[in-house]
Amino acid sequence: MRVVNSLVERCFAVIELLAKEASAMRLGELAEKLDLQKSAAHRMLNLLCEMGWVEQEPVTGFYKLTLRLAILGQRFLSATHLTDICQPVLEELAAESAELVRMAVVQGETLTWIAQVQGARNGLKYQPEMVARVRLDTTANGRAYLSRLSQTDAIRIAINDSAYSGGERSIASVEEFMKGLELTQKRGWAISDEEAEPGVVAIAAPITLGGGQTVGTVSVAGPRSRLTPDRHEKVASSVLSTAAKLGELWPLRQRYNNIEQSA
Repeated sequence: MRVVNSLVERCFAVIELLAKEASAMRLGELAEKLDLQKSAAHRMLNLLCEMGWVEQEPVTGFYKLTLRLAILGQRFLSATHLTDICQPVLEELAAESAELVRMAVVQGETLTWIAQVQGARNGLKYQPEMVARVRLDTTANGRAYLSRLSQTDAIRIAINDSAYSGGERSIASVEEFMKGLELTQKRGWAISDEEAEPGVVAIAAPITLGGGQTVGTVSVAGPRSRLTPDRHEKVASSVLSTAAKLGELWPLRQRYNNIEQSA
């Protein structure tokens, strides 16, 4: 349960909660989850409705986000040119692996999905919901990112993220979790074998810049019936190669923006 104080913080807490749930919520439920009085939550919602961020369903009276946040996010992402630059590399990996390829970027101490390419053409296709935030402790992408951090930071961030995500799964053993991250760090790639989703295997690698900064992750994911253990090493090799290419392309985003600003 989060405790929020300032008006701005409360407004953003409402937006984040509605974005996380991705569905309409009643006033009482929203107030309870944010530990707010109903009157205070009602004021926040009225303000956000007036500003066009939230709307109230006329029949149920429930509240939900408008598309304004999604539209602004798409505009910002388009302006960075990041997906334009990286898309061909992701498509190449998708064609090679014939599975779903996804890329996430580091935002503060979290990962956010920003791009995906479906490589499977026939048979069973893994097509998850494109939620924004990446679960860190159970996903291959999350583990690839955490493996680049110090042990103290990795554990702290993983536990906090698990609590934020609802705590469906928590780190049962810190020692075992750290052993997994050490193995990931040693080989350069992470794997999630049905730990994030039943029947799904994902292999991911961190995207790093020349100075060692981790800026994102890239992964291949698909049904366990196809991503069998005998394919793991080969897929991991392709993911590592793609991560290296993306790391080389990443600075072009800044150069591209600088050119546009000076034009």
